[in-house]
Amino acid sequence: MPKVLIADKLSPAAVAIFKMRGVEADVKTGLSKEELLKIVDQYDGIAIRSATKVTAEVIKAAKKLKVVGRAGIGVDNVDIPAATAAGVIVMNTPFGNSITTAEHAIALMMALARELPAANSSTHAGKWEKNRFMGVELYGKTLGLIGAGNIGGIVADRAKGLKMHVVAYDPYLSPERAQELGVEKVELDELLGRADFITLHTPLTSETRNIISADAINKMRKGVRIINCARGGLVDEGALKAALDSGQVAGAALDVFSEEPAKTNILFGHDKVVATPHLGASTEEAQENVALQVAEQISDYLLTGAIINALNMPSISAQEAQLVRPWIALAAKLGAFAGQLTETSIESVEILYEGTAATMNQRALTQAALAGLLKPHLPEVNMVNAPIVAKERAIKVSETRRDRQGIYEGYIKITVKTAKMERGVAGTVFSDGRPRLIQVKGINLDAEFAPHMLYVTNEDKPGFIGRLGTLLGEAHVNIANFTLGRAAPGSDAIALVEVDGEVSETVVAEIRRLPHVRRAKALAF
Repeated sequence: MPKVLIADKLSPAAVAIFKMRGVEADVKTGLSKEELLKIVDQYDGIAIRSATKVTAEVIKAAKKLKVVGRAGIGVDNVDIPAATAAGVIVMNTPFGNSITTAEHAIALMMALARELPAANSSTHAGKWEKNRFMGVELYGKTLGLIGAGNIGGIVADRAKGLKMHVVAYDPYLSPERAQELGVEKVELDELLGRADFITLHTPLTSETRNIISADAINKMRKGVRIINCARGGLVDEGALKAALDSGQVAGAALDVFSEEPAKTNILFGHDKVVATPHLGASTEEAQENVALQVAEQISDYLLTGAIINALNMPSISAQEAQLVRPWIALAAKLGAFAGQLTETSIESVEILYEGTAATMNQRALTQAALAGLLKPHLPEVNMVNAPIVAKERAIKVSETRRDRQGIYEGYIKITVKTAKMERGVAGTVFSDGRPRLIQVKGINLDAEFAPHMLYVTNEDKPGFIGRLGTLLGEAHVNIANFTLGRAAPGSDAIALVEVDGEVSETVVAEIRRLPHVRRAKALAF
């Protein structure tokens, strides 16, 4: 009988599901790291929330471990690369608490508008300061939505019910999806300048970190109110405090903070700040939903091998896994390559499978490609929910299979179309099982994917390679491999540079200033 450790507090109904399905479940919450390391080798699965840290050390000690199930969305407390290397599936429940989080954002917006926390404290103190708390109506106000995914879409729906006008900024929001949500799609600067209230519903990525910065706040209307129920780190807390002190920002309501648990924070005690301890998902219904879902998913995997909402494995059968795995890796990397270079809303994705690739599990390959494409901007996307996310954002996905026609036994080509551009990338799997990049924007080349790469497009002019190499050398960036391709002598060219570590944005900016360079971007795989 499979055995699961429930390491964080879950609904009793989850324990009942495990037992009903024939899975032994031990409830041992509040374990220290040392206590967890001593017992983890007894279990086939671990069910957690956010408290327990499933580190590389824990995974190494868990000799029998097959699956980690996170009741909720975020998996910051799980070392996914270590789990993947050990063959451990990591699952989450990405949609179980969407309504609850959206409702909390609306509740904080109302509390902020009417100064309810301060009025409550004053009244309990017997002060009866009726004239002190002069709030504002939500009716007729403009709500700026940064992030229009699942939770953001629910917030937009509720805000429209309050007769607010909703403007939304989301690089992946298509015009069709915006129309369906009933929101006005705008660029970030326009949103900042128009919104009376701003609410954040975007994941924390390198692009979104401190998206509410001092510069962003200076572009906002005086008296704006800010709500964040998404992720700590989206708001520069120091800049926000300065803006609250100056009156540029009339108030802020925060459920998340840059460091959690937040026992101290620069914003605590400020009379214009409403603060809650990361309660976005804390309702009975949400806790029940995610607990039941994670119990079902872990049970399904341990008993039948079914994989649902996995972050590091597609839905494939055991029989085909050995053959399709390298092609899945290729599809994911091609998608990630295109995704990292796409900065505007995607309208459509065309995927061509030729030769050997056309004989593989098309659903798994497409899921992997979409996950790779969307993940640079939406980290919660995985190979299972990527098609749903693409559909929600009105991204048209088409697939074509055909017999071998060229020199490669099989290859995959992904073509991404936006309102501003069309980009195709193609790759194949060599006999050693390693994915290779063979074409970008119609330019043929041959490059392996590496953890850290530089992508540079330029005019094919003498001196470029030398200048680029010199710049990287002076920046102490070691070149591991250098691949070049060009459309024709003197025309468009591409350089793919494999480097030994991350390249700072400062260095990338210097590359962009080199003669003949059109674009430079640091990539990670």
